[in-house]
Amino acid sequence: MPPRHRTAMQKIEACRTEELGGEVFLCAPCKEYRYSYHSCQDRHCPKCGNDHADEWLQMQTALLLPVKYFMVTVTLPDTLNAVARRNQKFIYSLFFQTAAAALQKLAADPKFVDGQLGFFGVLQTWARDLAYHPHIHFIVAGGGLSEDGSTWRPAQENFLVPVKALSKIFRGKFRDALKKKPALFAQVSSDTWQKDWVVHCEPVGTGEAALKYLAPYIFRVAISNKRLVKLENGHVTFRYRDGETKRFKTKTVTAEEFIRRFLQHVLPKGFIKVRYYGFLSARHRQRLEKVKERLNVKPVATESTNATSTDAPVEPEARIMHCPKCGGVMQLVSDIAPKRK
Repeated sequence: MPPRHRTAMQKIEACRTEELGGEVFLCAPCKEYRYSYHSCQDRHCPKCGNDHADEWLQMQTALLLPVKYFMVTVTLPDTLNAVARRNQKFIYSLFFQTAAAALQKLAADPKFVDGQLGFFGVLQTWARDLAYHPHIHFIVAGGGLSEDGSTWRPAQENFLVPVKALSKIFRGKFRDALKKKPALFAQVSSDTWQKDWVVHCEPVGTGEAALKYLAPYIFRVAISNKRLVKLENGHVTFRYRDGETKRFKTKTVTAEEFIRRFLQHVLPKGFIKVRYYGFLSARHRQRLEKVKERLNVKPVATESTNATSTDAPVEPEARIMHCPKCGGVMQLVSDIAPKRK
């Protein structure tokens, strides 16, 4: 088991318990005490992180342009799953790099956009039943900036690039890049390079709805606590929505299998799961201003970012505790020191 997995398990077990310390609050009129324990702030904890989704959503919404947007979803074939699980940091980075490069290459063709795209991608590794299913959602502005920066070239109506061609280019770029690691390349079955790789592209209007869909996944883990139905006789039962029928089903697995399924979605320490490309990347962010000029967008002060990684500890916000009896604001009366091992 990788050290990162052990760390995640230890933090989740200790989250919001006296292990991490906390505070004691008092409602003087009711003589009611409440204990509030600290969160672990690990990005894989089902109890932590969701509060940051709104902040991320506001920042991304500020970057939206007055153009049509597309969601491009790129999936690794299941024949790469074993290699990807054992070499997550390398394979996921290669996944981002080659998929983005393939999208830019095809968009540069004069038959399609004939310009540099601006987009960002979000890595997701799970299916609804916690199965291993690495894929990236790219949110792409419908158009590109000409090479000299003088012209904005809009995409065609409800069409960005042909997905079959994108699939082939992505597959070729990934194969060629993986060949530079002969030991890993040898572990991949040869039919991987013959089969069609799954790529979808769909128009998503102004992009706002797509951002709202993705925002929770930036700070959410593979499963939330509310989907856990029961733990009984060493087995865990959880709910999930079937991708085909859209109906909720339940699945029961052993506790060990549940932990295995959950941990395969724990990312390497510091891994960046949101990445920006083209005129949205930090390297070329000055080109975004040219795009705005061409589209007559008034400048708005925004924080720029090129990555989202929530491994860094987040300082707990000041807690406002309300009395469960009278609803009044409770007063902080003492701190609970964390336990030291």
